[in-house]
Amino acid sequence: MTRFRWLLAAATLALTLPLSVSANAPSSQPTAESDSDRVPTVHAIALYDDPALPTDFDHLPYANPAASKGGTLRRAANGSFDSTNPFIIQGTPADGLSQIYDTLMESSADEPFTMYGLLAGGIRLDPDRHWMEIDIRPEARFHDGTPVTAKDVVFSFRLLRGKGSPFYRAYYASVESASALSERTVRFEFSNNQSRELPLILGQLPVLPQHYWQDREFTKPTLDKLMGSGPYEISEVDPGRRIVYRRVKDYWGKNLPLNRGRYNIDRLIYDYFRDQSVALEAFLAGALDMRIESSAKNWATAYDTPAVEDGAIQRVIVPDGQPAGMQGYVFNTRRDKLSDPRVRRALSLVFDFDWLNQHLFYGAYQRTDSYFQNSEMAALGLPDDDELELLAPFRDQLPDAVFDQPLPIPQPEALRPRLRKALDLLREAGYDVQDGKLVNLDTGQPFTLEFLLYDSQWERITQPFVRNLERLGIQSKIRVVDVNQYLNRLRGFQFDMIVGSFPQSANPGNEQRDFWTSEYADVPQSRNLAGVHDPVVDALVDQLIQADSREQLDIASRALDRVLQWGFYVVPQWNFDGTRVAVWDKFDYPKPFPSYTPDFTVWWVDTERARAVTARQRGQE
Repeated sequence: MTRFRWLLAAATLALTLPLSVSANAPSSQPTAESDSDRVPTVHAIALYDDPALPTDFDHLPYANPAASKGGTLRRAANGSFDSTNPFIIQGTPADGLSQIYDTLMESSADEPFTMYGLLAGGIRLDPDRHWMEIDIRPEARFHDGTPVTAKDVVFSFRLLRGKGSPFYRAYYASVESASALSERTVRFEFSNNQSRELPLILGQLPVLPQHYWQDREFTKPTLDKLMGSGPYEISEVDPGRRIVYRRVKDYWGKNLPLNRGRYNIDRLIYDYFRDQSVALEAFLAGALDMRIESSAKNWATAYDTPAVEDGAIQRVIVPDGQPAGMQGYVFNTRRDKLSDPRVRRALSLVFDFDWLNQHLFYGAYQRTDSYFQNSEMAALGLPDDDELELLAPFRDQLPDAVFDQPLPIPQPEALRPRLRKALDLLREAGYDVQDGKLVNLDTGQPFTLEFLLYDSQWERITQPFVRNLERLGIQSKIRVVDVNQYLNRLRGFQFDMIVGSFPQSANPGNEQRDFWTSEYADVPQSRNLAGVHDPVVDALVDQLIQADSREQLDIASRALDRVLQWGFYVVPQWNFDGTRVAVWDKFDYPKPFPSYTPDFTVWWVDTERARAVTARQRGQE
């Protein structure tokens, strides 16, 4: 499940089915003066069907409860950081900060969307989904030993929604109130029961200590070692260069079934590199232990070293069962020159994925066509009857092509015919080529584009796109800036085009509000990077969120996918159905991997292999 969301709009579905729950767990604390007596207390809730693990489960199926503890894991982080507060707009937060906080519930990487109680010892969900109550485990403690209480939960909810990133306001938009019924029981009231996933995404709420924050300024960046209740705490902060976490030895939740066999490594180190080629060399030299490899070229060519040949470095592809989602060059439609869909479609035709895949990517990728790629939620061909029924109320607001033409996926034809089609579209939109430059015929201004990037690896990938645009008379440039400047420009939507991603889960929901709806088109730091402002999209997002069955969710997703594709908000790029991991052979992990997402919390250091690797590295020095 991804973590972003938002809104209500015109079209709705009548929802009648209750959320699936497992109804056998004992209550960790009874509540008083509530209407919850008729509702069973459970240990987990699932979006559809029932949780896979029973009340008395011993550990997650992909964790090894006998895993050894100890050791260090060193990884690279990109760019720089100037804050340890990941919850606010200001500042660039360090990597790994989520590990110091516990949430009310936690998902299993082996299920599409089920949440098991973490801080929550018991969960009661109204069968009509108007409210939810959570009993906080009496043993839960913050790092200073202070108990976690219902007041901390209420404080965190109000703080994040009121002063945190806009994401939280959108994510919890349909929560009407949060209140502490007792020391350890919190109740959430929902403004409506139309979002099936709302109780589950509330489970993702990170709980912050009220006593720590009540006299501190929350909205400003800080480099303090902030307090949480999670399995790790901040050990060292070297601003912009390194952050180190240490495992909390007396972590209150270490013996929970949800955590057995997890959080095994004592020290987690994130070293920052502004140049990823330098980070790669640091890994190969033994200064880093693990590398998530995003470059197909590197994966194919950069690991031809003795350490790989003799097995000291292992390369693993961890399968990913989630939809691929969308990654692409994102158009900023707030810019006048990019507000016309014909212009955006023309520029999309110029992108040559097949050339890139052949010449730069070693044939490693598949072209991305859908916002829900590699899933049953992806639109295909012409709309089927169910999609047409959902889209029919908006026929006057949508292009005819949505209803009677196949999806506008660029065909693998030669570039020259696509350039001709692109130029025809640009002429329809009021442009023409004069003296070798594409010019707006109304203003006489040349058409220019800037690609804003923060990773130099993207320069070589974007250059062929720039060259093809030049053949249409478009003057384009690539600007690579540091991470802080990049984030500042994103917050103010000061860009023409960027590389953006919209990750999807097997059960998309409230995060689609933040991605696509009008309410977030102009909100700083929202994920509506393209500035989509379309009432039809707003309504379809609502339909998706309100879907009360797998079938309804798939239909709503396909309809939304189709409308977004015909909006030409991004130039789709490529996808790979796994995670490439290069790692020095000092770690072990359970097999098989979980079905849906990688979970590195179940890895551990093998002491003997770690000694052998260290001896090998010292012998090379």
